[in-house]
Amino acid sequence: MPCYSIEGVVPVVDPTAYVHPTAVLIGDVIVGPNCYVGPVASLRGDFGRIVLKAGVNVQDTCVMHGFPSGETVVEENGHIGHGAVLHGCVVRRDALVGMNAVVMDEAEIGEQSIVAACAFVRAGMKVPARSLIAGVPAKVLRQLSDDEIAWKLEGTLTYQDLARRCFASMVEVQPLTAPEAHRPRVQSPDVKPLVAVKRS
Repeated sequence: MPCYSIEGVVPVVDPTAYVHPTAVLIGDVIVGPNCYVGPVASLRGDFGRIVLKAGVNVQDTCVMHGFPSGETVVEENGHIGHGAVLHGCVVRRDALVGMNAVVMDEAEIGEQSIVAACAFVRAGMKVPARSLIAGVPAKVLRQLSDDEIAWKLEGTLTYQDLARRCFASMVEVQPLTAPEAHRPRVQSPDVKPLVAVKRS
C-alpha cells in the first residue's frame, strides 16, 4: 500500500488489518486489529492523529483528516460508508457513518448511532447514543430499534470477514476479454440492505 512517513512519524497497521493497495496512509495513522480500509481511501495523519480501533471498516474513497494536534478517531466496530469524510471528529463504538456523509471537527457520533447517507454533521455536534441522524445540517430523527442496531452489527461483521477474504484470495490480475461459461459469484455472506430487511 502507499504508506508515507512525515517528520519521522510512520503509520502503524496491525498485521490482522487489511489495507487495500490503493489506499494511502500518511504519518500519524494507527490502524488496529481486524480493520478493513478500502480502495482509494485517504488517511492523512500529516496534521493530527488518525486512529482506527479494533474491527473498524473505512470503505472506498473515504477521507480522514484533522487539524494540527487533534485526533480523528473511529472506535471499535465503527463502520464508515463509501465516500464519507471525517474531519477531526470521534465516531464512538458500534456507530455507522453512511455513504458520502460529512462529519466535521469536534463532532461526536454516539455509540450505536447511525448517520444517514449524505448527512452533514456540523462542527461540535454531540449525537446521543442509539440515534438516527440525517439531513443537511443533520438532526436527530429518533432512537434506533434493537433490530436496526443488530442489522448494523451484521454489516460490520461482514466487513471484518471481508478483510479475511482479501488476505486469503485477493490478487491483482488482468481482466478477461469475455465472461466465462457458468461464471461463479463471489462467496460473500447473505447481508441485505435495511430497506429489504424491513420489507420482509
